[in-house]
Amino acid sequence: MLERNYYLAFSNFSGVGPIKFEKLLKHFGSAEKAWKAQRDELEPILKPALTKKFEDFRKEFDFDKYLEKLKKQKIFFVCLADKEYPGLLKKIPNPPIVLFVKGNVRVLFTDGAEVASKIFLDSACLQNAVPAKISPASRALTSRATPPLIAIVGTRKISTYGKSITELFAGSLASSGLIIVSGMAFGVDGVAHASTIEAGGKTIAVLGNGVDLPYPRENQKLYEEILDSGGAVVSEFPPGHPPSVGSFPSRNRIVAGLSDGVLVTEGASDSGSLITANFALGFGRKVFAVPGPITSSLSAAPLRLIEKGAKLVITPEDILKELKVSRVSEVSKVSKGDGKDLTKEESLIIGLLENENLHFDEISRRLKIDSSKTGTILSLLEIKGIIKSLGGGNFSLV
Repeated sequence: MLERNYYLAFSNFSGVGPIKFEKLLKHFGSAEKAWKAQRDELEPILKPALTKKFEDFRKEFDFDKYLEKLKKQKIFFVCLADKEYPGLLKKIPNPPIVLFVKGNVRVLFTDGAEVASKIFLDSACLQNAVPAKISPASRALTSRATPPLIAIVGTRKISTYGKSITELFAGSLASSGLIIVSGMAFGVDGVAHASTIEAGGKTIAVLGNGVDLPYPRENQKLYEEILDSGGAVVSEFPPGHPPSVGSFPSRNRIVAGLSDGVLVTEGASDSGSLITANFALGFGRKVFAVPGPITSSLSAAPLRLIEKGAKLVITPEDILKELKVSRVSEVSKVSKGDGKDLTKEESLIIGLLENENLHFDEISRRLKIDSSKTGTILSLLEIKGIIKSLGGGNFSLV
């Protein structure tokens, strides 16, 4: 039997996670030897109670039946023993023993169909893989063989400002050929996935439960759209595993571990997106943050990250430059005042600034809206590259 199948079996045993599994590998030299070890050999590592539990589990685990189940559900897996295991993820501390994948496996690997066939031929699942479609934007990317993966995360309680910013960055980066990674939660995650799909890009959803269980249930339609659009859903948890409080931080480390960089668009001071960003900082990945209105509590997470050294970004092009992606898709360029995709207030501000530079307070007075809303609109227009701050609270058209 293949060594990778023993990795798969261990990933289904709840008593052994990445840390204990690494100890077993070091002690026995292979997953197969660890699986077949005697009780007295296992007890120094697993302790008596867990060893007994493991012995009961391996008596019941049917390799052939489990592999057949994965095949029927069109679920693939890649394990740490596979050289095709995602390189960035393998570099993190305690990487997942196995990564389960539903959908287009090729978005995870550098060599496309060739790699997919090597991984999944043995498990007889390749015929279920979604054919790879390489967009013109991806082909035009320079300085690396495959498109970078960028995670976009943030608050579940997204504001109008946060939604607009997330749509702008996700759509523009996806149009430029990047693959967007997120956690399929409410708020920023869901908007990032949906905006990527709308832009014709590819997106990866990392779940804190089995890949066969869309969560939250309200995102069932989004889950299906991710798969139908050639994206993928991944998890370290086996099919059927329900979500739990402890599974989401584990999910967040995979989001950060898979990605070249993490972008936080909006979040409060206690936002879960800070967990993902902190993982990314610990992994040595690039972290980006969009500054929001200082009057909003949902600007706290990006501002805190900027204090820690995250790169402040105000346009998608800032991220492309940092990741050394030379091609900027025409789709990502934002219309400047032509009336498309602009709100009524945004158009009014552009009209006010056509003939003169104005102070923040004067803009707010003329529009007859409160300062908090004015700040949000000005921030959006600045990020879209339509206006610029002159300092001292004054603004002008670019």
